[in-house]
Amino acid sequence: MPRPPVFALPALAGCRVTVVGMARSGVAAAEVAVRRGAVVTCTDARPNAARVAGTRAVYGEHQRSDFVGAELVIVSPGVPASQPDVAAAVAAGVPVVGELGFAAALLAEQGTMLLAVSGTNGKSTTTHLLGQLLTRAGLRAFTGGNIGAPLSSAVDGGYDAVAVEVSSYQMELPGAFHPRAAAILNLAPDHLERHGSMDAYAEAKCRMFHQMVLGDWQILPAHDARLERVCDVLPGRRAYLADFPGVRIVPDGAAHALAFDDIPGGRTLSLRGFTLPGRHNRENVAAAVLLALCGGVPADRIDVVGLSGLPHRMETVAVRDGVAWVNDSKATNIESTLVALESASAPLVVLLGGRGKAGADYERLAGPLRGSRAVICFGEAGPSIAEGLVRAGLAPTMASGLDDAVRLAASFAEPGDTVLLSPACASFDEFTDFEHRGRHFGAAVQGMTA
Repeated sequence: MPRPPVFALPALAGCRVTVVGMARSGVAAAEVAVRRGAVVTCTDARPNAARVAGTRAVYGEHQRSDFVGAELVIVSPGVPASQPDVAAAVAAGVPVVGELGFAAALLAEQGTMLLAVSGTNGKSTTTHLLGQLLTRAGLRAFTGGNIGAPLSSAVDGGYDAVAVEVSSYQMELPGAFHPRAAAILNLAPDHLERHGSMDAYAEAKCRMFHQMVLGDWQILPAHDARLERVCDVLPGRRAYLADFPGVRIVPDGAAHALAFDDIPGGRTLSLRGFTLPGRHNRENVAAAVLLALCGGVPADRIDVVGLSGLPHRMETVAVRDGVAWVNDSKATNIESTLVALESASAPLVVLLGGRGKAGADYERLAGPLRGSRAVICFGEAGPSIAEGLVRAGLAPTMASGLDDAVRLAASFAEPGDTVLLSPACASFDEFTDFEHRGRHFGAAVQGMTA
């Protein structure tokens, strides 16, 4: 894969800047540009998008002149690079960059180290763990990007290091995004409606490595031929997850340890005191530790004891009458749900549903679901999920929505059971995002059991 031309961020004082897409990322970028003295136009197809003081607002439509007449266009991740006005700016020779790349260029000027996490599953938790590790090591650290606060929020914050979650959307227009170390945790079918194919999806992920030099680190899952093929022509040292010569998870008495080979500070690090459950969380913390070490954090300053997880990831929201209710609303694809089923405590009542994703094969869930007390399907994709499970010999129950699924789960569950919301689908049929869905599930459970 050829490396893109070098992107140079123009001086912002007096620069005509257009910011496209005024959700959190666009607002944060516009605020930075105004603070740096730019002449900023904010544009959004929504008439009621957020406004930023000191900017000109063009809402409800886009005006082509704001794109081709700009000296810099900053694009929010929700806006594809193929959007006609964005493409016209590129064709006119206007520098066009995503919000993440814009912020990264300014952070590089300030000497802030970037450590990046991407992949299909686990990247939010891994980024969250990495941010905690950096802070515990004595660094002034920022955690954000595709998780929580946009990367632009870190600009001018005086941070030593940034733990940044990176989505494939954010790498469509990466600018000069240059992390010291970056990890792709895994690659499974996702966002294919935007990228078109798994090869294009992999190439988008690997753009994190494009600006690397020989002293930087690419971190990849072991034995992923597609990622290997894309990354082999890119610079940087290579480490692997869950396999030699990167990091291995090994027994340590009744617990586990991380064994590091051929990387800075290589040694064995005990996971005693790391309390997040499941093999997937051991893999997440292994990746976070590996990134911290590759970023130069000394091994003797790595502390994993009591690291916290994130909401909506295998989060127990209630235990009532001996039944545990677990919110894993972040499981928006089949691979995430397979991990949840592996780590959850049986017997299970499982809630599946939402808006399906292109190419999803729900029959893959049948094996881990065998033996569950009940499987309840809901939402826009509920009928498709149920059909796939019936073909595999299961007998799921249909619910009219998430509230009905919670009610049905309560009728099936017995003391000692776990009711697991791990939808294997996006949330946009009923909810604004997976967090909204998770909060609604928790409220429904609390209301039912009050």
